[in-house]
Amino acid sequence: MAAPAPDPLVALGREIADCRACPRLVTWREDVAREKRAAFREEDYWGRPVPGFGDPHARLLIVGLAPAAHGANRTGRVFTGDRSGDWLYAALHRSGYANSPHSVRADDGLALTDAYVVAAVRCAPPANRPTPAERDRCLPFLARELDLLDRVEVVVVLGGFAYEALWKVLGDRGDALPRPRPKFGHGVEVDTPRATILGCYHPSQQNTFTGRLTEPMLDAVFARARALTG
Repeated sequence: MAAPAPDPLVALGREIADCRACPRLVTWREDVAREKRAAFREEDYWGRPVPGFGDPHARLLIVGLAPAAHGANRTGRVFTGDRSGDWLYAALHRSGYANSPHSVRADDGLALTDAYVVAAVRCAPPANRPTPAERDRCLPFLARELDLLDRVEVVVVLGGFAYEALWKVLGDRGDALPRPRPKFGHGVEVDTPRATILGCYHPSQQNTFTGRLTEPMLDAVFARARALTG
């Protein structure tokens, strides 16, 4: 008997993990994985593009910027092993989307219900700043995920970079988008034919340490996502 066809999201995740389309990002992510941070010297780094993670039947999609050099680039799971992930998954747990508030490593048992998490750019970039060309080469992955995650009704974008990336994907799909594009901000809400976009400041240390993003602010975004999806 022929082997069953692989799950489309799983197959896409493998394709993402094998991508070598951006020479600068390939060099950076692999150099980081070789050199390592002293605290993780004994660990094997992932050092590859990072696929999405979560419930394939999700109604909520969360889009971040890119993997952290010693976070997802180390662990192989998006928003896992860094402070941003600590904030994100704790909030998802408080709002009922995650079975645990902790995201430490890819085999830690964390599971999401009704939520799926991706990054706009799948490789860790130098200084956490992908170029526009690198972003655009990665966006077809997000477009394909939007097609496969056909129950998604709400997309939470973590930061302006993710907002612009999603907007480009939706525009390239031919969706009738509001003009002019609403300015990104925390709590901004934009209705599009594909899904409702909710803006949220990125849970980076720059935002959480300064109080620009607080736990109640993050919780309010996911409460609104829950309300919109019924």
